[in-house]
Amino acid sequence: MLLLCCGILCPCFHAKRKEESEHSVVDRQQKSMDLATTFDLSSTSEKIPATPRVPPSPSRFSSSPQLSRIGSIHLSINQIIKATQNFSSSMRLGEGGYGSVYKAVLPDGQIVAVKRAKKEQISSLRVEFSNEVKLLTQIEHGNLVRLLGYTDRGNECIIITEYVPNGTLREHLDGFCGRILDFNQRLGIAIDVAHGLTYLHLYAEKTIIHRDVKSSNILLTESYRAKVSDFGFAKSGPTDTDQTHISTKVKGTAGYLDPEYLRTYQLTPKSDVFSFGILLIEIISGRRPVDLKRNHDERITVRWAFKKQSEGNLTDILDPLLEEKVEEDIVTKMLDLAFECAAPTRSDRPGMKEVGEQLWEIRKKYVKSLRGT
Repeated sequence: MLLLCCGILCPCFHAKRKEESEHSVVDRQQKSMDLATTFDLSSTSEKIPATPRVPPSPSRFSSSPQLSRIGSIHLSINQIIKATQNFSSSMRLGEGGYGSVYKAVLPDGQIVAVKRAKKEQISSLRVEFSNEVKLLTQIEHGNLVRLLGYTDRGNECIIITEYVPNGTLREHLDGFCGRILDFNQRLGIAIDVAHGLTYLHLYAEKTIIHRDVKSSNILLTESYRAKVSDFGFAKSGPTDTDQTHISTKVKGTAGYLDPEYLRTYQLTPKSDVFSFGILLIEIISGRRPVDLKRNHDERITVRWAFKKQSEGNLTDILDPLLEEKVEEDIVTKMLDLAFECAAPTRSDRPGMKEVGEQLWEIRKKYVKSLRGT
């Protein structure tokens, strides 16, 4: 089942993305998996321990106390149709397996994003819809996209979120949005994402595992602050203090998937940490996690970067679009952190709180290097 990458809530989305798998799972995935987008291994023949049922979809525009707390928008279907100019292609921001995302202009001038499920798949998409709404009502953080409203009526499942106007991280790395991200902005984006994930893992009402951390799900504001989006795959983590993981069907995006989760079906917050490690290498190099257009020994970016660092060839790892010189010690520290996050086994990975703290230290060192001190 192909599902929408909600990181397409932006005006500069023009191309479909190719996203692929990593580490030891890559070789066997490349021939058997659609590398274009997110995927669902729920049809696997292996027996997975039963997981709690997703609660029914919320009733039309019903508001929970949490939703009221973060601010809800109540719109009829007719009002949504009007705000999106009858779901006009000129208002469409992106499209994926879940459906389409539209820019909507409300009567008071406020701009929001409207995520509309495909009508022909509405029955199968309701579980994802309910899951995303349920989790979004539980969170409120500056580095996470904010839920504003939702509806489930007839053959319409619609989620309304804040509009983030400056494209996705992947689009900026691809150069689709004009100005190239400088190194300081890239560091800031990495820190923002780390903060958002730390909140989900440690400070939300219940532990939340995002399960689809990737560059196309990172939206940027006009001031280049990052917001993590698309919680359709997100799942509540272990609730028992003695529980180390939850057993669940594999969902995520090829290229960012935790190989241990893929192998054992055991999901923990460290699965997000693995994805973040791959994302960090992507931020440094500008390369996609897997690029089949490259030479065979360069297709898996994390392996290629590790080999280059082992050879002491850091210059080749840095994004060639960067127009500044970055001290090798800083690049080395970032790569070391990325490789630690992307360790094959979760016990070798740090927690996101520690990752954020290390990134702050790297940023301090980078700022000092700019001052020449």
